[in-house]
Amino acid sequence: AVVITSPGDPEVLQLQEVEEPEIKDDEVLIKTEATALNRGDIYQRQGFYPPPEGASTFPGLECSGIIEAVGENVSRWKVGDKVCALLSGGGYAEKVAVPAGQVLPVPSGVSLSDAASLPEVACTVWSTVFTMSGLCPGETLLIHGGSSGIGTFAIQIAKFKGAKVFVTAVLLPGDERKLAFCNDLGADLCINYKTEDFVVRVKEETEGKGVDVILDCVGAAYLQRNLDCLNVDGRLFIIGSISGFVAELNIAAMFAKRLSIQAAALRTRSVEEKASIVKEVEKNVWPAIMSGKVKPVVPQRFPLGEAAEAHRLMESGNHIGKILLIA
Repeated sequence: AVVITSPGDPEVLQLQEVEEPEIKDDEVLIKTEATALNRGDIYQRQGFYPPPEGASTFPGLECSGIIEAVGENVSRWKVGDKVCALLSGGGYAEKVAVPAGQVLPVPSGVSLSDAASLPEVACTVWSTVFTMSGLCPGETLLIHGGSSGIGTFAIQIAKFKGAKVFVTAVLLPGDERKLAFCNDLGADLCINYKTEDFVVRVKEETEGKGVDVILDCVGAAYLQRNLDCLNVDGRLFIIGSISGFVAELNIAAMFAKRLSIQAAALRTRSVEEKASIVKEVEKNVWPAIMSGKVKPVVPQRFPLGEAAEAHRLMESGNHIGKILLIA
């Protein structure tokens, strides 16, 4: 497993021999094929995002692989099943124990390794954009960080469900590929936030009305501007805080337009809540993937032992979609 030897920079990630995980009666043991990087892995490595009580101390919030053992109370899954899973930790390892309710079948048409890129983004986007924010067909969704793992997935599933999609993207000097990639995935408006004011562009494109739902990973720096570009009855959902946690807010717009703000993290939800979300994802999202309308976006893969290099790539921002570690 990849061990965080001490909080710090990527080099603190070291591949070490560890004890094999033991499963409880309601868990399965997965022999890992791949795991995918998430921003939370970086925060955990830095010492800011400890795993929930009882969870594996190794990073990794999702994985794919083959079931090697099942607990006494597990009926759906059997040894040999090809699956992917939502984890509270432990994905950066050759084996991981996971509650059976957080396991999903590998969708037809998706490779076993690429399936590792799906559970975290699918559960995050479905629970925030659709379940809690109630995005409906015909409404408009604004995604900050459209070229990220969350962003590339959210573009596809929102379009599949009949919404209009706007995105902002981080651009490196002279590099327009992220916006072009988002456009190819179906985004209706791609905004270079380095050279354009996204509030102005959103207002231009919506005849002054604004968007209905915003999925935001930026946090404090965007809080007021997000409210400024929401439509009446608009919903802001915050899933990250890259720019910090503290912001000053003028709530007049919230009164005038009946706006709502929500925030949530997936990792800290209870086992029961995660199982419920996974069940909804299998019912509502998996058919879109199996039809080929929503596809994994995985341009980068690293061996498990090169986790530090994979973290450096994610922190650089010079990537699109998900980054996989192959066990």
